[in-house]
Amino acid sequence: MGVALAGRRRLIRLGVAVVVLALVAFGVVRALTAGAAREESKAAETVEVDKGEVTTEVATTGTLQPAQTRSLSFAVSGTVETVKVRAGTTVTAGQVLATVDDTDAAEAVDDARDALDDAQATLTKASSTSVGCNVAAAYTTASASPSASVSVSPSATATTSPTPARTKTTKPSPTGTKSAAACSSRGGSSGGDSILSAQQRVNAAEVNLEEAEEALDGATITAPIAGKVISVSGKVGSSAKSGSTFVTLADVFDMQISADFPEADADRLAVAQKAVITLADRAGETFDATVVQVDPVGTSDGTLTRFGVVLSFDDAPDELLVGQSANVRVTTGSKDDVLRVPSTAVHDVSGEDGTVLRDGTATRVKLGLRGDQYTEIVSGLAVGDPVARSW
Repeated sequence: MGVALAGRRRLIRLGVAVVVLALVAFGVVRALTAGAAREESKAAETVEVDKGEVTTEVATTGTLQPAQTRSLSFAVSGTVETVKVRAGTTVTAGQVLATVDDTDAAEAVDDARDALDDAQATLTKASSTSVGCNVAAAYTTASASPSASVSVSPSATATTSPTPARTKTTKPSPTGTKSAAACSSRGGSSGGDSILSAQQRVNAAEVNLEEAEEALDGATITAPIAGKVISVSGKVGSSAKSGSTFVTLADVFDMQISADFPEADADRLAVAQKAVITLADRAGETFDATVVQVDPVGTSDGTLTRFGVVLSFDDAPDELLVGQSANVRVTTGSKDDVLRVPSTAVHDVSGEDGTVLRDGTATRVKLGLRGDQYTEIVSGLAVGDPVARSW
């Protein structure tokens, strides 16, 4: 029993010795490799100042919207006879979309044409009467002119008491009075008023006919632009009210991106700035766009004020969906071939000044454009200077 106990003790001592040797070996290896790791880490955290592009960007999410949307309605009320489209249908300009019963509108056009014919006939009659009386009046004026006086001059061989000249005047003929009376009895004296009244009737009848024809045309809805039908608010047999939207049509061939930016970013946005768009259903693809509108007034939800921005695709892809989401990155500033360092290398920024760690020493530098990845160095460093990437 004593032998067994002694053997157990030797095993315990041996195990302890092995553990101690392992710990010593680990410490030695750790000490030998620590210096190399520190050197490698130091090299990895140091970068050289170089020249290149510096850009600033702002990002948000937005939605795709058509450049224009048309709300189409009938010009007359009636029962819907045909509906040739539905939501999602792509149409061309001039294509018939829907119609209502146009019986009443067609009858109104016929009545307006008859009224115009009657008004024109009345005007023609009034004009003819007025012309006849004008001719008679002109003839009367010529006949009623008094004849020239005939004077007899004293004879050169007469006595010393010359004979006074004798004058003979012809009286006006009564014919003019009879002609005027005849025109007056036929209404010639008020010919101008009758023509004016007849012309007014013609003008009113022409306006009524034009309105009736427009109403007849308005019994059919046609597409004013090419696009996609967004909604149809009726069906065959239903009642359609004049002026109420029946079909909504969107120009999906000229899609735009609508996005909202927080006020902290909005003051850096401007029309004509370039942007990059990514879509969830087109992974890996990017699309160039341009800012075309920046709202001058923001909207607040009580905690944050945002400003609306509209962007237009430079070359829009096909089959875009109205309302689908888009990621938007707008370049608000850019400089090429300038001295730069990673933005993480710059600390203690105050105005245009900042601090970098060069060769382990804090160095003040003057800054230019500050981008998300790189910051422009105006002075204080040179190309090739090593600086800490992050400290």
